[in-house]
Amino acid sequence: MSITASATVHSPGSLARRIFNAALGIAAAILALGGLEARAAPQAQTETERRNKATVEAGFDAWATGTGSPYDLLADDVRWTIEGYSLASKTYPSREAFLREVIRPFNARMKAPLKPVIRNVYADGDTVIVFFDARGIARDGKPYVNTYAWFLDMRDDRIVRASAFFDSVAFNDFWTRVTPSE
Repeated sequence: MSITASATVHSPGSLARRIFNAALGIAAAILALGGLEARAAPQAQTETERRNKATVEAGFDAWATGTGSPYDLLADDVRWTIEGYSLASKTYPSREAFLREVIRPFNARMKAPLKPVIRNVYADGDTVIVFFDARGIARDGKPYVNTYAWFLDMRDDRIVRASAFFDSVAFNDFWTRVTPSE
């Protein structure tokens, strides 16, 4: 399957390009999720798939209740890639780099923590895909709401590689609008 798309873009940083790229990334994630569901439906999950799925779901449950997070599952040498064109888009070469450059500054911009609500979780071999919504309240009192698709490669109950997709327009607005607390 191939996806062909075109758009008239007036400048590299234009709002139209950012919206187009965010929509394309979300569409690709949705297509990938739909294709995996159709292919995996008739097959029984392996023990590895059940374990990996349960491990990730437990991390999300801890995040939702404020007792932990899926970031607790990161291997020290995880390679976390934020796909697309957000201000945080790049590959982070380690757990500490990702937490230092993205997660801690993100949380320092929040008044009420981000809470996830999972739409679905898929497991295929060593990969777990989590499709979820998250919302919280920023320090400026405005809500932050986004939808995410994370593709997580697991080894020994740890996330060793991740590709994250989300609405970069909503993220960039939040990231530039809200100053982190000290």
